[in-house]
Amino acid sequence: ADSTLTIVGTGEMSYSSLPWTSSQIARAFLPDGLKSIYSSAFNSSKLTSISLPNTLTAINYGAFSSCSQLTSIVLPDSVTSIGDSAFEGCTNLTSIIIPKSLESIGPNAFADCTSLTSITIPNSVTSIGGSAFRYCTGLTSCTIGSGVTSIGEKAFQNCSGLTSIDIPDSVTSIGYSAFTYCRSMT
Repeated sequence: ADSTLTIVGTGEMSYSSLPWTSSQIARAFLPDGLKSIYSSAFNSSKLTSISLPNTLTAINYGAFSSCSQLTSIVLPDSVTSIGDSAFEGCTNLTSIIIPKSLESIGPNAFADCTSLTSITIPNSVTSIGGSAFRYCTGLTSCTIGSGVTSIGEKAFQNCSGLTSIDIPDSVTSIGYSAFTYCRSMT
């Protein structure tokens, strides 16, 4: 049976504080005071919703990867980094609100989020990691903030629904194949 997980405590979430099997978790409530979500903490879970505290600053490697039932998430204003593969393979994720505090989007952070339709990257972000949005085939709209200076390799590769993208003057580096197979772009 699906269950609800309520976590208590403050500070960093570490491997030793993961006494659960994430595969049956449908809902999770994380406490105020939590600063980071450990790598792969909810990987492949049945999460449909999660409540994130306003003290959270980092979402680490694969924290929510392959959560195929997660449809939306609002990141609190305290989040400054989204780690590698943090939401990779969340195939039913249709929307995500990225806070204005975010500074970096890691490689593969949203790769294979095939239901994601639009994304707004705030001015506070300076780098978009390699393959960050690769295979987001449902993505039709992307706004890149004026703080971005680099777009990684294959960052938007195979975003076949993306029709256009405005790249701000602040971008000084675009990685190899960043926009290949974006067949709808003109």
